Amino acid sequence: MSLDSYLLAQDTDSITSSIVAEGKKMYRSEMASWYGTDIFLEKYPDQKSNIGGYFSYEDGNLTKCLFFSRTEIPKVLATISFDSTYSTSTAKIDDISRDFTPYENEIYVIRKKALQLINSDTLFKVYDNTNLNLIPLIKETEKKVYVLTGPQSNGVVILGNDYLLTFDKDNNLIEKKQLHKNIITIDYGQADLKEVSTIHTHLPETGDFITSTDICTLMLYEKFAKWNQHYVISENYVSIWDCEKNILAALTRDAW
Repeated sequence: MSLDSYLLAQDTDSITSSIVAEGKKMYRSEMASWYGTDIFLEKYPDQKSNIGGYFSYEDGNLTKCLFFSRTEIPKVLATISFDSTYSTSTAKIDDISRDFTPYENEIYVIRKKALQLINSDTLFKVYDNTNLNLIPLIKETEKKVYVLTGPQSNGVVILGNDYLLTFDKDNNLIEKKQLHKNIITIDYGQADLKEVSTIHTHLPETGDFITSTDICTLMLYEKFAKWNQHYVISENYVSIWDCEKNILAALTRDAW
């Protein structure tokens, strides 16, 4: 291997490792939100009208889904904590009403600002039978809110129509970006539409590689869809996501 090829491979590995780590972080947040919502609504059906919203975040080895009140100054209604299995039978529920911790308040603030922007900015599109899901992430001084499009019906995977909002340390919006400018709907619920591998393409503005939002979505649905691999083809690269091992390989198009 030439030095140029070696350096290119090293650079590619660094980029894709970061993408995978971010995608898996988003996946863990969404898993807690999925199952946390199921638990909360089943255990506290009378609280449904009091919910102002929810968000999830990692706390050590746990991922927590927090529900807050609709009041002017929100209070935590309940926190549901999951280990890495996301088993509802081992999830721990804390339903003591309390104030946000400082960290939780930071998440709440950027989530609220993201929601206000979604409701006022024409950048954001909502398609029939879909909803926009917010995933706030805070890591040290880095503050982001990803916005994913989720299906309202079973047997469907939606890729694309996703966004990234970036905030500064004072929670001011510094960038808003549409990651995919299109929306891709893949049916997997019909017996005659079973696919082993699936594929989508990236325009140059989306980037050379699979996105962290793609990885999050694939991890959420791949077991239901029973896919083996998903390919993302861009102008310069091919990203191959292994749906069984949850690992990524990225090749130049020439090498592929």
